[in-house]
Amino acid sequence: MKSVLIIDDEPLARLVVREYLQEVDGVEVLAECGDGFEGIKAIMQHQPDLIFLDVQMPKINGFEMLELVENPPAVIFATAFDEYAIKAFEAHAVDYLLKPFSKDRFQKAVEKFLSQTPAAAPAAQKQTEQLLETAAANTAQQERIVVKTGTKVKIIPVADVTYLEADDDYVSIHTAEGSFLKNKTMSFFEQTLDPGRFVRVHRSYIVSVQEITRIDPYEKDAHLAILKSGAKIPVSKTGYVKLKQVLGI
Repeated sequence: MKSVLIIDDEPLARLVVREYLQEVDGVEVLAECGDGFEGIKAIMQHQPDLIFLDVQMPKINGFEMLELVENPPAVIFATAFDEYAIKAFEAHAVDYLLKPFSKDRFQKAVEKFLSQTPAAAPAAQKQTEQLLETAAANTAQQERIVVKTGTKVKIIPVADVTYLEADDDYVSIHTAEGSFLKNKTMSFFEQTLDPGRFVRVHRSYIVSVQEITRIDPYEKDAHLAILKSGAKIPVSKTGYVKLKQVLGI
């Protein structure tokens, strides 16, 4: 028996998925969730085999929710999202259902999941990770960063970020309010943050350009970026060249 969660903020959409699943053998619906916060808790509690997930939800969207889940389950998206994201779904999701979808199309998506062998599970997880990487290139995903602090979820506007720092397998996101860990790489943020606003000045640091008050010489070809907060960020030779280009100096 395969366990399933339905995560969608629209009650009617959840009802449709639940009714369609009643006609599928070998599938059990464990819970329904009306937003991403509920979804994270339910996934942690139930460890489902499959989730039906909407993308456009209040509070945090489906992509942001998945980013906060360790070892995410297989995903079938049920969404009215735009064409750009559909291309990402086609490449990396188990399947996607573009609302409104027919019962026949729904059954094909479920059959596709059920036909997967247990050995395909790690590949499905990798596909979900690749999907999130692809979705992050969408400008709608670039104006805030969602992190988990204990059992709570915090939404950080990108405008509040002063700098980012490599921290083992995580990235520490520094703001005036404090620092928060995100399970991503420095390369991920270098590729997704606006290069006109954030510059990777060092292997371990990305800085918000508007936070820099001055750049001081350091040892040899290195420099220090002094931020409004008083933080001193090392700037490598390559990072200094990038900073000068962005600052026009």
